[in-house]
This record gives sequence, structure tokens and C-alpha cells, in this order.
Amino acid sequence: MKFSDKSSSKNSVFTTSSIKSKIFTRFKQILPIIFLSVAGFLAPSEVLAVNNTTPGTPVSPYPTIQNLSIEWPISGDSNNNGYVDVRYRKMGTTPWTKGLRLRRVPAGSGSGFSWTNKHSGSLFDLLPNTSYEIELKLTDQDGGSTTQILSATTRAEPVAPASATIVPVIPATFSAAATSATPGTIIQMAAGNYNGFTVGVNGNSNNPIVFRAETAGTAIVNGDIFLNNRSYIFIEGLEVRGMIKLNSSEGIVVRGSTILAPTRGIVSYGTGVINGYFADNVVIGPVTWANSSLGVNGNNGGDGIELTGPGNVIAYNYVKGFRDAISTMEDGEAVNQVSLDIYNNDIEVGADDGIEADFTMGNARIMRNRITNSFIGISGQPTLGGPAYYIRNVMYNLAHIPFKLYRGSVGDVAFHNTSISSGDAFANYSGSTWSRALFRNNLFIGGQGGGSYGGFSNGSGRVAQLSASDVSNDFNYDGYGSIGTGTFRGRIGGTSFNSLVEMQASTTETNAIEVDMSIFANLITFPASGPFPALAVPDLRLASGAVAVNAGEALANINDGYAGSAPDLGAYEFGDALPIYGPRPGRHPGYDSTDVTPPMAPTNIQIQ
Repeated sequence: MKFSDKSSSKNSVFTTSSIKSKIFTRFKQILPIIFLSVAGFLAPSEVLAVNNTTPGTPVSPYPTIQNLSIEWPISGDSNNNGYVDVRYRKMGTTPWTKGLRLRRVPAGSGSGFSWTNKHSGSLFDLLPNTSYEIELKLTDQDGGSTTQILSATTRAEPVAPASATIVPVIPATFSAAATSATPGTIIQMAAGNYNGFTVGVNGNSNNPIVFRAETAGTAIVNGDIFLNNRSYIFIEGLEVRGMIKLNSSEGIVVRGSTILAPTRGIVSYGTGVINGYFADNVVIGPVTWANSSLGVNGNNGGDGIELTGPGNVIAYNYVKGFRDAISTMEDGEAVNQVSLDIYNNDIEVGADDGIEADFTMGNARIMRNRITNSFIGISGQPTLGGPAYYIRNVMYNLAHIPFKLYRGSVGDVAFHNTSISSGDAFANYSGSTWSRALFRNNLFIGGQGGGSYGGFSNGSGRVAQLSASDVSNDFNYDGYGSIGTGTFRGRIGGTSFNSLVEMQASTTETNAIEVDMSIFANLITFPASGPFPALAVPDLRLASGAVAVNAGEALANINDGYAGSAPDLGAYEFGDALPIYGPRPGRHPGYDSTDVTPPMAPTNIQIQ
């Protein structure tokens, strides 16, 4: 209660009549009583200032190879009006680069977890193994403004040292060599068939123990590989006909391998894995694209890559045919799911979720993934305070919804995503309120073909159906379309609209635009009859002069270097080459990504 605000206005308000003068006199008489009564329930600091910020010490926990997390704990700022501007530069250089403003994360709780009062955010697409100086400028008009400098270093991509000892093995000599391996040993596996195995020794951060195919793809492991409670074990270039399990581990690498999974592919339970690296793999499961496979009750099995723990990187993998293609853990199995990266993966047939980023706890970065023929694109059910970033993902032929932000999700941030599906373009059907979301520069296209798939309706072609969206959510500069319905209708929170003009006038989408399939340079099939049969992976780059070109908002460290007068909407800036999706050239035998179509899965994959 700010009594000074009321007293400062009394001369202009209360001198117009004797009645008002008497009221004011009486108010002055009882004012000390009111103040003392309130003060009796508050600590002295709370009486004087509950809205000013008291900053703690910022940190950058669990650096990854190309991104850095920033966590700045605070107390106060009850009105949540403080903000933190960010600049960064390589250590030892002069010019600063502007970063994305940190997200304000008020203390909260949900789904059995809680989070603290802070500002939090990320720096994106940095150089590996590079030190950065980060300037954080906190501004709070109520007090506590300050500037602090933070230093942090990205991780290097993990590799065995040149001095490692190579031990050649064949199937008959493998067990003895694996048992006697010491840090700095490479078990080089000749072509042949090996039994599943359990690793019982540890490497260290400077000298891992590596299990590597002499020629990638020719050493075949028939069974599971267990790395539970292990540290710094690398699996490289193997074909594994089973599961790789790494509960309660650290520094595990699975790279350039093929996993043919009867149920789960790569999985980590317990305390999870810390600072793992899972890249350039092909992970194939048994689930097919059929209505009976879809949803939580569908005929679908385990997950392709399923991890918990901090600092993990899941990048450049091709994952097909699972319940959830790539997943974090949920509820009581979720452990410290912070500072994690899921990027440049090529995903097909996620019968429940393409990417399930549930129960992430801050600075989850889901970027540049391509998801095709999946029930749900990306799940954040829930995000626990955030931020969880969804940036430049492409989702095509979804049977249900692009983003599942359920169970009271808090702190979701979506920039430059492109989604095309039948039914409602952008929908969340749960009645559970979701809050503190930020959406910018996305493309949501729905329309004909709405129906019930996997036991769940995907709506009737509304451009947005977000009834449970909280007033704290901020949507703007997004493009919406409803193909073949002849309508532009929807609802955001408690506000319904029946035209683009109404959407712009009555919601935060004051700069939204209407789009259709003509915005794409290529002829793209819209799933007007629903999601079946499966559709080929498309090239969703924009056409020259499309309404979505130059229609976005500039976002530091997200769309720097855009061409034209403003950034373009959707996953691709006009004129840019497609990113690499799936294994990078030369990183997986016979499986090199191309600019236009996804590489085909190896022909020898058989699920028994």
C-alpha cells in the first residue's frame, strides 16, 4: 500500500468541497492506525519495499556445445516489472552483441515441483569450446537496478584424445578386452556379430573409454548395451539391435550409430545422465503410421531417445517409429532437467509426441527439428517455470496439435516455428490454464480434414483454439490460415473472433496476418482429408514476395542478419538454405542429409 501516492493527490482532489475536506481530515486521523495494523503483519523490509529487486549472483550452469544458460536468482520484485538486458562477446574481443532479454520467472510450483524467483534465459548458437563475457543489466524502476558481468565457456564436442590406446578386437576377444579396459582405451571392434554387453569400468573427462567400430556399421551388437552408473563411455559407429541404457551416468556419448529398437532406443532413468552427447545416430522403432497407433492409448511402444538429467545434447539424429521420438522424463522420474539441447533432429512417426519436452525446469532449447507424420509436434506438459524455447521447428501432417502445453505449463517461448495440419491450426484443448508464454513469428496452418484421431479430436479448422490461455500469455506477429474452410475464426483465452480484423483488435495479436499455402515456394500438399496416409517430408521455405516475408519482429540472437525490412515468419528466412536435419554428412555410414529430402533409412533395418 503506497500511502504517499494518495497524499500527493489530495490538494487537487479534496479541496473542492467541505465534505471532501472532512473526509480527508478523518482519513488523516485513521491513517496511522491503518499503517500500524498492516505493519504488524509485515517484516520491516516488506513494509518499506516489496517491489524492489534484491539481486543474487548470476551463474551459467551446465554449458552445452553451442548454447549457454543464464540463471540470475533474485528476491523481491513482487510486481514482476524488473527486466534484464543482455550483451555478450568472445573473451578478449571488443564489440558486444545483443542477446535476447532474459525471461522473468516468478517463484512458483506445479505437478509436485517448485522453482525459485529469478531471471533466466539463454545465449544461442555460440562457438564450441569458447569463453564468453556476458553483461547483464538489471532494471527495476522500484529499485535494485544493477549491472553484473558473467563469464562462461561452451563445451567442446567430446572426442577421444589422439594419445588413446587402440585395442583391436574380434567377437571372440571382445569380452576380455572390454573387462580390462582403462581410461584412454579405444576398443576397436572388427566387423562381426557381438553379444549385448555391460560395461563395468569408467573413463574420465580427459580419457574416455571408447567402443568403436573399425568400419562404421559393420560391428553388430545383438542385444542391449548397459552403461548404468558409468562415466565417460563412448559408443561410436556400432549397429545395436537392442537398447542402450545409461541410468545414473555422466559424460556418455552415443554417436554415428544405428539403434534398431524393439521397444526403447537410448534411455536413461535414475538420476539420468549429466552432460551426455547423442548425435548423428539413426534410431528406428517398430511403430507404424496408423490411427490405431496414435495417442496415449494407442498401439505404440517405448521412446527413441529418452533421457533425464542436465546438460544433455541430442542433435542431428534420425528417429522414426516410436511412441515419443525424443523425450525427457515425467513426474517423479524427472531429475534436474535443465540446460538441455534438442536440435537439428529429423523425426518421423511419433505416435504420441514427436518431441516430448515435459517437466523441463529451465533453459530447455528445442531448435531446428523437423517433425513429420506425428500425433503431436512438441509437448511441454508441463514446463516448470521455464523458459523452454521452441525455435525454428518444422511440423507437418500432425494428427492432433503442434504444441501440447497442458498441466498448467508455465514459461513456454516459441519463435519462428512452422506447423501444417488438418483441423485447428493452433490449439490446446485441456482446461488447465497455461501461463507466461511468449509466441512470435510463427506460422500456424490448419483447415479441412478435422476429425478424431487416436481417440482425440483435432477440431474443425479454427485458426486458434486456446481457451485456457492465461492473460499473461503474449502472442503477436504470427501467421494463421485455415485451408478450405472459408473462415478465420478462433478463441484466445476468453476472447472469440471471426476475422483477422477482430483478432487484431481484441487479442495481443495486433500484428498477426492471414496466410494460405501460396506462401510456400514449392507446391505443398495440405492434408485436407486428414493425416492418413503418411505424407512425404516437404520443403517449407517461403516464396518470393509471400505475405509472410518481412512480416515478423526482430529478436536479438534469434533472427539477427535477416534480409529485407523485417524478419520473415516461420522456420526459414527467405533465401536461406535448409538446415541439416538428421546425421551430418560423413557422420553416419550411408546416411547423409541433403538440402531437400530426408535421407532414407538404411535398407538392412529389420524389427523382429
